[in-house]
Amino acid sequence: MKLLRQTPPDPQQLALQLDFFSSGYSSQPAVDQPAPKHVPGSAAQAPREPLELFPSPTPSANPAAPGTRRRVQLHEHMLEYRLLRSKRRTIGFLIDDGGLRITAPKWVTVVEIENAIREKQRWIFAKLVERRERSARRLQPQMQWRDGATLPYLGVDVTLRIMTAQATGIAHDKQARELTVCLPPDAGEQQLKDRVQGWLQLEARRVFAERLPVYAEKLGVSYRQFALSSATTQWGSCTADGKIRLNWRLIHFALPLIDYVIAHELAHLREMNHSPRFWATVQSVFPEFVAAKKALRDHAPETLPAF
Repeated sequence: MKLLRQTPPDPQQLALQLDFFSSGYSSQPAVDQPAPKHVPGSAAQAPREPLELFPSPTPSANPAAPGTRRRVQLHEHMLEYRLLRSKRRTIGFLIDDGGLRITAPKWVTVVEIENAIREKQRWIFAKLVERRERSARRLQPQMQWRDGATLPYLGVDVTLRIMTAQATGIAHDKQARELTVCLPPDAGEQQLKDRVQGWLQLEARRVFAERLPVYAEKLGVSYRQFALSSATTQWGSCTADGKIRLNWRLIHFALPLIDYVIAHELAHLREMNHSPRFWATVQSVFPEFVAAKKALRDHAPETLPAF
């Protein structure tokens, strides 16, 4: 989530947005660690690198990625990383498509860098696992727009049923978990997508309109208006003057996740920041916010139907 500011700042236009992923789905955030203090001549006096710290001979998932490839033993794990030297003053950690990338000052020794890696190894391994799982989801086959296909709606899969008819229409059978779409005989795939997307957006507007007043009352706040969003990177946003925008794709998720986003955005009307007081405000009306936040972050956009 990020705080957007205009120049000059306008309190009425201040907007806080809830991102698809707190770190952004294209890359993990860089983490900085203070570099050891530089003592003149220390680089020349540093111990030689252990023999096991050598550039990896194995092919990389991204051979074009910059940096010298090295490996370091972390207990039973052998971790490969890319080392880049720069004029920066801190040691930076970044997880990207090429794995772990370390950016460090030119005067910091490899031994000092790998001591920093050991200190951060829990974070590193957690982010590498997240990245691998996200990549695996991207490789899953895309939805086929045909009779019998399924798509998520309010946290459950509904089956598409396509009927040929001159009149167009769409009907949802909640008990059978089926969505019947009537289309002309010559209708193409895009017409089917348009009909389903239109229905989902109507459902999103209906559900959001029902849930917003519930959490506004719990928080003791008033919002001026709400609108659907088709943003590619945010689930929702809130401005200081009470305008709420909610991504219609939230209708794919179970109601508790929708409620979390709504509670999150409305809580900004009491705390226009992401301070501890803000999260305490969210927790006061949505105690399970940590699990909901993680569940949303774990759902990459590419796992949702493409319209």
